[in-house]
This record gives sequence, C-alpha cells and structure tokens, in this order.
Amino acid sequence: MAGKRTRKINEGVDPTKLYALTQAIGMVKERAVAKFDETIEVSMNLGVDPRHADQMVRGVVNLPNGTGRTVRVAVFARGAKADEAKAAGADVVGAEDLVDIVQGGKIEFDRCIATPDMMPLVGRLGKVLGPRGMMPNPKVGTVTMDVAGAVKASKGGAVEFRVEKAGIVHAGIGKASFDAKALEENIRAFADAVIKAKPAGAKGNYVKRVAISSTMGPGVKIEVGSVTAAPTA
Repeated sequence: MAGKRTRKINEGVDPTKLYALTQAIGMVKERAVAKFDETIEVSMNLGVDPRHADQMVRGVVNLPNGTGRTVRVAVFARGAKADEAKAAGADVVGAEDLVDIVQGGKIEFDRCIATPDMMPLVGRLGKVLGPRGMMPNPKVGTVTMDVAGAVKASKGGAVEFRVEKAGIVHAGIGKASFDAKALEENIRAFADAVIKAKPAGAKGNYVKRVAISSTMGPGVKIEVGSVTAAPTA
C-alpha cells in the first residue's frame, strides 16, 4: 500500500528536471496529502567545504510568513531579564535551576536564548545542547541582552541555518496549508539570507542546487535562478 501511495505522489515529478519556483511549489503542495499539515522544507547545496573555518555558512532569517509551527523557547537569564523573557512569552526561564533540569535530560523547548553573563553557566550544557543545534550563539542572535526581542523573533518565525558536512543547508520554511505566495516569499527570504551569509572562502559557484519537498512527498528540483532572481509581479 505504501509503495503504491509513494508511486502515486511521485507521478509527474521528473527527478532530472529543474522546475521554476512557482511551479515547484504547486507540485509539492499538490502532493502533500498526508493526514497532518506537512512541513515544506527547502534544501540548498552550496559550493563550500565547511571543514574549513573560512567556508562555514550559518545565520538566522526571519521568515515573513512564519514557519507555521509552535516554537517553545527557553531563556537563561536572571532578575529583570528573566522577567522580560517571561513577559515576551518564553516557555521556560531560569538560571542554575534550568541548567539542572536540562542536565537531567528534560528538554521541553526547541530554541534556547541566553544573556551574555549566563554563558559560563550554559557552557556546561554544550554536550547536551550542541548536538541538538540549540547552543546559544551571538552570531544568530541567541546570546543577547535583548531577550524580549529574541523570544518574539523565535516565536514569530526566526529560522537558524547551518551548513552540514556535505555542503547542504536546509530548513522548514512553512506548512502545506500555506498559500503558494506565502511559501514563495519564505523560500526567497531563506535563500537571500543564505546568499548574504556567503563566506569569504567560498570560490566558484556558490548555490549549486535547490530543491523543496514536503514531509512525506518527493523532492522537486528548482532552477537556481528562479529562486535567487527578484520575483516578477
């Protein structure tokens, strides 16, 4: 049954062909037929080797239409900053107590923010948060005194990206229930942020391939130019 279903949703997608962005979005949305609201993911193959420090690509982008998912945010802060974080809608706020909770294996959040003075404390959690990609970092705005702004950005559609060993960057940029225009705006915003994060050591063709897919659907390859060019009205 599963094989039959897979064949059906793969029908009409030529794995060797590059599609225009708007057409690709339509194809992916059409094939997102699972019983849940599938996540739409974009992946970009970059001409970098992240083993070299000067070819690392990482950053954060605020998607104009949000991600469609509820992001649970933890903040390491004390005093007035802890109060600010709570008021901004943080799900978990604490200091030593929160370190103990995380060390005990209870991680009930998706994103982690810290004030700079908390980093020596948070540093103890490197082995727990690091592999999950949750370690606060000033480069992506998660080590900051503006905890309220960081919480609101995280809740509102801020997406972190980091290139993997094979030179691929990927992220969930919306849901299948989003209209095509919202998905297109989010994909363009993500691609733009990745292009702006081009490292000094990147040589030659930077964006090699772009593809989008839904959680259960096939990948659809996109003409790079249709993602990086300004949209036509």
